[in-house]
Amino acid sequence: MTENTYQLLAILIYLVGMVLIGWYAYRRTSNFDDYMLGGRKLGPAVSALSAGASDMSQWLLMGLPGAIYVSGLVEGWIAIGLTIGAWLNWILVAPRLRVYTHVSNNSITIPSFFDNRFKGNTKVLRIVSGIIILVYFTFYVSSGMVAGGVFFQSSFGYDYHMGLIVVSAVVIAYTLLGGFLAVAYTDFIQGMIMFLALIIVPILGLSLTGGIGETLDSIRAVDPHLLSFFATASAAGVISSLAWGLGYFGQPHIIVRFMAIKDVKETKSARRIGIGWMILTLLGAAATALIGVAFFHQNPGMSLTDPEAIFIEMGQITFHPFIAGILLAAVLAAIMSTVSSQLLVTSSALVEDIYKSVFHTNASEKHYVNLGRIAVLAISIIAGIFAWQQNDTILGLVSFAWAGFGAAFGPIILLALYWRKITGTGALWGMIVGAVTVFIWGNTALSGYLYEIVPGFILNVIVTYIVSLITYKPNKEIEQEFDKTLEIINEQK
Repeated sequence: MTENTYQLLAILIYLVGMVLIGWYAYRRTSNFDDYMLGGRKLGPAVSALSAGASDMSQWLLMGLPGAIYVSGLVEGWIAIGLTIGAWLNWILVAPRLRVYTHVSNNSITIPSFFDNRFKGNTKVLRIVSGIIILVYFTFYVSSGMVAGGVFFQSSFGYDYHMGLIVVSAVVIAYTLLGGFLAVAYTDFIQGMIMFLALIIVPILGLSLTGGIGETLDSIRAVDPHLLSFFATASAAGVISSLAWGLGYFGQPHIIVRFMAIKDVKETKSARRIGIGWMILTLLGAAATALIGVAFFHQNPGMSLTDPEAIFIEMGQITFHPFIAGILLAAVLAAIMSTVSSQLLVTSSALVEDIYKSVFHTNASEKHYVNLGRIAVLAISIIAGIFAWQQNDTILGLVSFAWAGFGAAFGPIILLALYWRKITGTGALWGMIVGAVTVFIWGNTALSGYLYEIVPGFILNVIVTYIVSLITYKPNKEIEQEFDKTLEIINEQK
């Protein structure tokens, strides 16, 4: 068997496994709540790794190692910001959101939580939230499809469109079949693959570069600044990188995992597992890049054409082709886990938040599950059309969309969970100001000085606070739900 054959066999086993998990989840899905939120029965390990895998995408195995390979540890500030943001998300948002969404009319999406939390005539807030999710995530999904096509093109020399179709077909199959449970279970497996890959590659890579001492000497010989967090950093650059952590509070595909966890008590265990996984994988990604710098310095006869392929290259150098194929599956897992999560959230926004709000239907659970599946297919087709012509600007939308969601939804989530007096009108205007600020700032030269999520987040908080104070009126039902949420959290601590 050739090297490519071994690797393709590993990829094939992985893809078939994902579809089988989708079929298993399909057998356990009986109603719309199951399809969109897994019946709120996820354990801490699945919740934690599902949140991590759906968050990191190909950035963890390609983007971050590539950036550190070229520029050094100064690129690590984003990883630090993300880790702090994820930890705060588990601390501040996870317990309250799990309880509050259940107390407030069993909300199963973020827009439906806004609608139920603020009461009154807030359907417009729910619809606007659903439209923001629908638009941004359609492009988000298409960027993942592009990454899948590029993966097969760069790894095996196959046609870009064939790779795009294969990856899209598998993701659509298990998401359409099993819904949230399929996405969560596959994310768990994908998270484990990513974790093991990022631990094993740098450990064995050190054996090729002569151990820690010789590796560090080789890196310094290339450029001593590669080992410094500060040598080439600017204050604005560090702030912008750390500010990525603010985005976590408003990412629907991540915080929906908090809503699905089995019990609020489980959030503490899930936090420890999730943050432990995150720290170790980020360290593994950074170590892989730096060891790669040392390896190619020590072997001048070999060259690396694409810095973002450093993880793949080190895996192929270190392992048997079949094991290298499993490492390639880790990259594919990073891509697919994010696409499937975003696809499901977009489907839920279309059915639960836009369709139900506009048409006010009271159909059967089976009807809504089927509509959810149709929405998954329809959104996939639209995203596939966007991705068909390989376009780097779509991939560039990922950081822009992260800022958009973080600035539009993040402050509203935090204030809704912690401040009784926030109103639907205040939330609506704050959301609009946050989203518009990101759009304007991100499309001007200002984005080169400061990441657009910073002004967007701050202005959202200010506008929401001021408008809420002006429009606040006591509401007994809101007060009762807020108190009941606090009571349940205190009981289950």
